[in-house]
Amino acid sequence: MVKLVFSWGKLKRNLKHYLQKNLVSNLYCQNCGAQLPDDAAFCTKCGKNTSVNASKQAASASAGPVLAPSGVASLKCPSCGAPIAPKFGEMVITCQYCGSGVTLGSQGWTNIQKQTMLTLKVATDEQVKAIIKPLVDKGLLNRHRLEDSKQEEMSLTYVPYWIVSVSARTSITVPNQTAQVAQTATAAALMGVILGGMGGGGGGGGRRGGRGGRRAFEGEFGVSNPFAGILGLKRIPIMAFGMGMGRGGGGQGNAQQMDANYNFPVIALKAMTDYQPRDYQFNLEGRELFDISKLPKGVKILNGDISEDAAKNQAKTLVDQLQSQKAHEKYHTISSIKTECDVGDVELLHVPVWFAKFDHKGNKIVLVIDANSGRVINSHGL
Repeated sequence: MVKLVFSWGKLKRNLKHYLQKNLVSNLYCQNCGAQLPDDAAFCTKCGKNTSVNASKQAASASAGPVLAPSGVASLKCPSCGAPIAPKFGEMVITCQYCGSGVTLGSQGWTNIQKQTMLTLKVATDEQVKAIIKPLVDKGLLNRHRLEDSKQEEMSLTYVPYWIVSVSARTSITVPNQTAQVAQTATAAALMGVILGGMGGGGGGGGRRGGRGGRRAFEGEFGVSNPFAGILGLKRIPIMAFGMGMGRGGGGQGNAQQMDANYNFPVIALKAMTDYQPRDYQFNLEGRELFDISKLPKGVKILNGDISEDAAKNQAKTLVDQLQSQKAHEKYHTISSIKTECDVGDVELLHVPVWFAKFDHKGNKIVLVIDANSGRVINSHGL
């Protein structure tokens, strides 16, 4: 009997150890119990927001120890000990000696935990012009526009971007087909009423005819107009269709789901927010740890004035807008749309960027070129 009790106690301890080990290494949905990947923000089975993962991601993205309080005139680089003197407004600084980054947060100055870069592949002015010439000269009316333009700037700079991991879950309600047909018929009937009202409505003439059109719009009496005959409508209850999506429609619709994961780039400089990417993804598979010794000599490395927390909020807003844009491109009519965003890891990515500016007869043309991939990040004036 004593041996049995001892064995049962040992079994309980082993079971507890097993559960603790697996709860740490594996995540499970609190709603349906399905096992989840470590980086999942939503359950892949039931779609519920995984608060366990959100807390884990928040912990992994936390900054390191505080190096100096905010408002200091200078601090030491955490890697090489070189002096760093923040300029007014700067919140993201790269050490000019070793390349380590520090950022200003709510607690003060901390070391940036993850700092990467993209390698330079478009290295010359000639390569840049070969990329932008087809874009500037596009169309018969714009032939030789680049040749006829005055070059105002052609500069290569390493620009800091916060890369924010965002999981977006968008719930969409799309009107059913019957309701859409009713809306189309209503729109056509309304056009007939308006045209009938403007035309005088059977000899009413001028203002009187216009009042007749208004009364018909309110559903007071039947209307004779070109569209009414085609649609077979003797009386047009416009207001009923407009408010309820057709009689008996009651706002019924089909629920759709549109989920996406983004590594969303947020430019870390307020002065360059005009060039903020909207739907652009850097080639993150080719990135490597930031090494200032690998950068071309003489190329400027910009500091930033947008904090990590501000970048997270901006990324959520921009992803919400992007999801809405994609939804409206996919569905012709949407009754309601709601997006939930979860923010995960954040890293600072240094991107080699070409800024090309031209003046074509007073029209300013600006192109921002990703010098790693050769693609256009933003453009103005084209």
